[in-house]
Amino acid sequence: MQETYKKQITGFYRKHKRMPSYSEIMELVGFKSKNAVYKLINKLKAENFLSQDPSGRLLPKRIFGDLKVLGTVEAGFPSPAEEELADTLTLDEYLIENKEASFLLKVQGDSMKDAGIMSGDMVIVQRNLTPKNGDIVVAEVDGDWTMKYYQKQGQKIVLVPANAKFQPIIPKQELKIAAVVKAVVRKY
Repeated sequence: MQETYKKQITGFYRKHKRMPSYSEIMELVGFKSKNAVYKLINKLKAENFLSQDPSGRLLPKRIFGDLKVLGTVEAGFPSPAEEELADTLTLDEYLIENKEASFLLKVQGDSMKDAGIMSGDMVIVQRNLTPKNGDIVVAEVDGDWTMKYYQKQGQKIVLVPANAKFQPIIPKQELKIAAVVKAVVRKY
């Protein structure tokens, strides 16, 4: 029965792009009380299917299940390949270091195309990190938002695009680094 509940929660997540609330889970699975939902959530947390942030909101953890890691593929010259189950891995484990401080943003524009970040891609960003030279950051510059390479040059910070058509940005009044880009997700 628990597998059915997981499928219902996963279906909700895929449809709405967010985790359901306790009330929505109660309706979704047909429970009569939030206490039953609480018990189900504790079981699903114990299985690493989901987790909760400090405020109690549900977070997907292993909602998409494990994927098999079958080995490596040569991106240079062709070589003989053998399929070998090396491990299993969830994309969440691979892409997200700190779930509570991470979120997705949809990319618009092509100022970072030479870094392999295209318009329409999703980036996984993490708040509360101190950027290092060369990190790609999401920043508010003089009231406008952008994503660029972070470069500290002496006492000044320059935000550098990854496209020769764009000029570096030097803040005139205010710079707030909101997050550091940790991964890019592209769907073909």
